[in-house]
Amino acid sequence: MIELDFLITAFVTIFVIIDPIGLAPIFVALTRGMTTAQRRAIGLRACLIAFFILALFAFFGEAVLGFIGISMPAFRIAGGALLFLTALDMLFERRTKRREGQAEEEDEGDDPSVFPLAIPLIAGPGAIATVILLAGQSPGVQGTALVLAVAVAVLLVVLALFLAAGLLERALGRIGINVVTRLLGMLLAALSVQFILVGLRDFGFMG
Repeated sequence: MIELDFLITAFVTIFVIIDPIGLAPIFVALTRGMTTAQRRAIGLRACLIAFFILALFAFFGEAVLGFIGISMPAFRIAGGALLFLTALDMLFERRTKRREGQAEEEDEGDDPSVFPLAIPLIAGPGAIATVILLAGQSPGVQGTALVLAVAVAVLLVVLALFLAAGLLERALGRIGINVVTRLLGMLLAALSVQFILVGLRDFGFMG
């Protein structure tokens, strides 16, 4: 019973932090103009990379960041700054313009699976911190395995919504996607600023 309660709590916590439903339209905006096969590959790659990142921090926790001299507040600030750059791309359609100039040629340098999808959108500072805390609540290899199992369940939900991105895009249409892309760009900009503010607060720079 205790393990079941822990699993339910862990699932709800990780689900809320990662927010698969909120990631779906962002995935549509970031992969706009791509084929179904490209989107499938990017979605699967992003979820796999996110899993390995979360697994790394679940097993080694803050020791990983501490070993290289990086604190969690610094990690939040860096993630927020990088996310803000992506938000600017979405707001000013720079990503779409780059794709239009490359037509049918795949651009390896514009693959969003690692950044910003895997990190910081899926395995961001919040998800990493959550996994570290949950693994600490249930110490040992078995406890860490339970946390990772819950994370896998949430990532499967993320992947399922990513694979349905084409349906969402068709439902919105070109004008709808343009509107959503800019709105999400504004939301991402606000989220990135929030990451930075929380990091500064944790550093003690703000009251």
